[in-house]
Amino acid sequence: MHRIDITDLSILLIEPSIPQLKLIQRQLKGAGVRSVEGVDSGKKALTLMERFQPDLVASAMYLPDMTASALVHAMRSTATLRDVPFMLISSETHFDALESIRQAGVVAILPKPFGLDELRQALRATVDLLDPQELELSHIDLDDVRVLVVDDSSTARHYVKKVLTNMGITRISTAKDGREAATILTNQEFDLIFTDLNMPDMDGLQLVEYVRQRLGNVDVPIIMVTSEQDGTRLANVERAGVSAMCDKPFDPNSVREMLARVLKH
Repeated sequence: MHRIDITDLSILLIEPSIPQLKLIQRQLKGAGVRSVEGVDSGKKALTLMERFQPDLVASAMYLPDMTASALVHAMRSTATLRDVPFMLISSETHFDALESIRQAGVVAILPKPFGLDELRQALRATVDLLDPQELELSHIDLDDVRVLVVDDSSTARHYVKKVLTNMGITRISTAKDGREAATILTNQEFDLIFTDLNMPDMDGLQLVEYVRQRLGNVDVPIIMVTSEQDGTRLANVERAGVSAMCDKPFDPNSVREMLARVLKH
């Protein structure tokens, strides 16, 4: 059971539209959040965060002085803010515009308008990051589980590694693309592979094919983390032999349940 609750969260909300700011503040309070600070620009948010580190930053996509992508990457490059959970609230639907946000490791991307259930799910994911629960497997010692995380985004690798570490998995190696992962897998054995799909040089699909066909390893669980929307490509990934797929951004609790399922076998 978590030691903190949604009601305990302190949230920094960045929204340039005053009506939208007030509306989202009301929605957050309706979800049970008691502490919501609102600002209208990225610069003001970063200045405020120098003095006060919130539990969650929730931002619109387009701010007067920068985009949410620029803001979250500025946070990820600042040691004290690197692990602060970030949530995007936007009506933006263009894949390329959202991909940079997804790669930064965010708890949620909420559409405008969003429902109360979607909001609460994002807030629960934030609680899970701040007060993580270890993965409980009666037949496996988590200290022995070896995981390879593969992603061309350093921030995405850091986020996945943090989520896994929060669950009690600490023997984690990383690779910046499929090619580097293939080299590592030639010389080392792992109990689980966490990989992105869209990567340069050698993508996630090619990596799965390499593991299953070239190495002949049909047993190691492979979890594909991706924001891919092409149904045909996703079907090819499934046929290649992945154990499970999850979206970017992902809910840590969903990943915990997924890990329990794939490691059980």
